[in-house]
Amino acid sequence: MFAFGLEHEVAFLNSQGQFADFTCTSFPQLQHIVEALPLYATDYPQLRIGDAGIKKKRWYVEGFERFADSDQVIDCIPKGIEIRTTIHATIQGVIAELSESFVQLRNTAIHAGFMPVLISFNPYRDQYQPQPPLNAYELYRRQISPEKQTAHIPMLTYGPDLNLSVAGLSTAQLIDIGQKLTYYSPFIIPFSFSSPFYRGELWSGLSVRTFVRTGARPAALVFVEKSESLIASSPSLTKMARIPAEVGRIEFKAFDSCDDFSRYAALLALLKGLILDETLPGRATTPDAALHQTAAQYGFDDPMIADSAQQVLQAATAALSSDPDAALLLPLQDALDQRRTPAHALIEAYRQSGSIQAVLQQTYRQPEVQVAVL
Repeated sequence: MFAFGLEHEVAFLNSQGQFADFTCTSFPQLQHIVEALPLYATDYPQLRIGDAGIKKKRWYVEGFERFADSDQVIDCIPKGIEIRTTIHATIQGVIAELSESFVQLRNTAIHAGFMPVLISFNPYRDQYQPQPPLNAYELYRRQISPEKQTAHIPMLTYGPDLNLSVAGLSTAQLIDIGQKLTYYSPFIIPFSFSSPFYRGELWSGLSVRTFVRTGARPAALVFVEKSESLIASSPSLTKMARIPAEVGRIEFKAFDSCDDFSRYAALLALLKGLILDETLPGRATTPDAALHQTAAQYGFDDPMIADSAQQVLQAATAALSSDPDAALLLPLQDALDQRRTPAHALIEAYRQSGSIQAVLQQTYRQPEVQVAVL
């Protein structure tokens, strides 16, 4: 009935200990890592290669594509490397493949002088300005969609796309699910928060990524087959499927990145439960930016965010019922009871060391990133 996929963006420190962003890293440096990783011919056609031809593997350099005065890509300004999984029938299958792909990436990157680190917003930079400035074609291209108009924001952010599809649903039902996930997004995203740094210092909240991103960018996207199914909104809720495998995909985009991949398993189970639930009434076509910013600053310490998160978690648990995936939600209940997010651990580590670099070097240490045996 369900199918799952996951896309996970990885940031790096370089061999000098610098945060490897667009100010000090070139496309060839990261592409060298990707080229050393294997190509799985059986992944296609379920994975999209894209017009620029960059996305040829389970790993690819993520960044800001630059164009000539035409649709020809002439450069890609990098921010990191994205891992994407193939489509799986189980959550366990997705996490196992992600874990294996991460280990392969980590080993290859370290050999090339880059250390993977977990963060969801650039801890030193607060803006990205394309250099040289956008040409006439690039300015025209930015008007094609709301997401292209805000394409500078993802150059500062690192986050996952959690992808689900459900057999037998109509387009109207899929869009309704997208609206439901958009409405309840601010109450569930604190389970993932991992961006408490801003401009080289500790921020006052828990997720700079959410504070800056969600509202200007989507919380969820629904991929449809026909143009008449598109809903006009800014940011977008619906998008045309680019390959057949995308038709009917529901993509949740508002979570921060996690270095404990078992947390992704819990979040996929939560989304699955929300899709199955028939009791929660909230729907929204675009994310509530103010509510997301409240969540970003206070997390579960805000009573309304915590109470609503509890309501959503209970509804998802009840909807999953005897499904074994219901057990995956237990760590989320523990986190909610403790009013704790992953960002709290980063903040505590920073207060001990006083160094963002030292904190980042401690990430991706959990045993869950090892390859799971099914």
